[in-house]
Amino acid sequence: MPTAVAVTSPELVLPSPDRHTPPAAILQSAEPGERGGSLDRTLAEIYTLVEQHGHVLVVHPAAAPPALVHRLHAARAALETDRLALVGVDLPPLGTALLALQLRQLSICDFSPGVLASAARLLAHYLHAGAVLGSVARLDQVPVGLKAHAKSWLPGSQFAVLARPEPQLVRLSGDQDPGLKAPGFPTRLVVAEGGLPAERVTGALARAWHVREVTPTKLPAASADWWGTSKLTEFAAAIPDISVLYQLVSSVRREECHWCGLELIGDRCAFCAAPLPPPGERGRRALPATRPAPGRLRGREPAPALARTAPAAAGRALPAARDPRLAPALDTGAAPPGAPQAPAGPTGGPATGVHALRPAQREAPADWGPHRPYEDPHQPPPPPRSRNPRP
Repeated sequence: MPTAVAVTSPELVLPSPDRHTPPAAILQSAEPGERGGSLDRTLAEIYTLVEQHGHVLVVHPAAAPPALVHRLHAARAALETDRLALVGVDLPPLGTALLALQLRQLSICDFSPGVLASAARLLAHYLHAGAVLGSVARLDQVPVGLKAHAKSWLPGSQFAVLARPEPQLVRLSGDQDPGLKAPGFPTRLVVAEGGLPAERVTGALARAWHVREVTPTKLPAASADWWGTSKLTEFAAAIPDISVLYQLVSSVRREECHWCGLELIGDRCAFCAAPLPPPGERGRRALPATRPAPGRLRGREPAPALARTAPAAAGRALPAARDPRLAPALDTGAAPPGAPQAPAGPTGGPATGVHALRPAQREAPADWGPHRPYEDPHQPPPPPRSRNPRP
C-alpha cells in the first residue's frame, strides 16, 4: 500500500495526469467553517488513514489558519504515532496543489516514507509559482517597491509577479513577454483564471518558458487572500515527467534519522522533526535498540521496573558512617586476635571516618594552661580552702 498523501482542502487536489497516480485523501474536518467536534473527526480520519496506508503525509499551506495547524499537531500528539508527517509548504495555493500532485506521483515508487516526506522541500525549489495581478497594493508575500505601489493605483495597471523560487515583480505594458525568469528545464504549466484573462499567461509567458503542456484549472479560494486581490490569474510550473522526478530524488544522499530511524534527505526528518546531527556525530543513535518499530502506534504502556541492586554479600565490610555515633551499629564483628587495636572513637567503640585518622594519644601543648602536679592516690587530699577566710 503506497504512502497516503492528504491535503486540508479539496481545492488543493489537481486531477491525476495518468491512471497510475493515486488520489489524494481530503481531510473533511480541516475545511474552513468546521466548529465543535472537529478534533474528534480529525483524529478519526487520520487514524483510519494510518491503519490503511501505514504512513500518512498531510500537505498544508504554511499560511493556513493557526487553529487548523494546532488541530493537526494535537491529533498527532493524541495518537502518539510516528507515522504521521505534517508538511507545511510555503507556496501559493496553486503551487501547493501542484507539489501535492508530485508527491502523489512519487508515492508509487520505491521510496521510503521518510524520503518521500522530506522530498517536498527538494521539489519546492524546482517549482515556479506566480500570478498576474491587477494591483499590488495589498501584496505582502513579495517585496513591493514604492514606485510599483504607486502605479498599482492607476486604472488598467497589471503586474507579473513571481513568488517562488525567487521573488520578482514586473509591470506589464502591451502584449510582450512579461520578462519573468524562466526555469532552465521543460515544465508543465497549470493556470487558474480569476478576475483577469489568462491569455497573457498561456500565450507570451508559455512561449518564453518553453512550456510543454498548459493545463487550466479552477482558482483556489485562498488565492485572493494570498495575493491580496481578487483580480488575478495564478499559474505554477513544475517538472511533469515522473522519471525525472525519480532521478532527482534518488540522486540526493540519504541519511538515517537518529531519533525515529527513518530514512531522510536533507537536514531534517519530516516525521519527528529531528535535525540531522553534525557529520562527526552521525551514526550514533539516541534511542535504545529495543525501541518500538516505526510501523506501530505507540500506546500508553507502563514503564519497565528499574533493576534493583543486589544486597551486599555476607562478611563484606560496610562503608564508614558519616556520623560517628552510628559507628557501633555498623560494626560487623570483633577484630581477630593479635590484630592491632584501632583507636577508640568518641563513644568507646572503634573509631571510624575522621576519628580513625587521629592518633590514640595526643599530648596537650604546654601553652594550654598551668601544669597540675602529680597526685599520689595514697595521700589524703588537701583540706578545702574557705571562701571567706578570717582576717
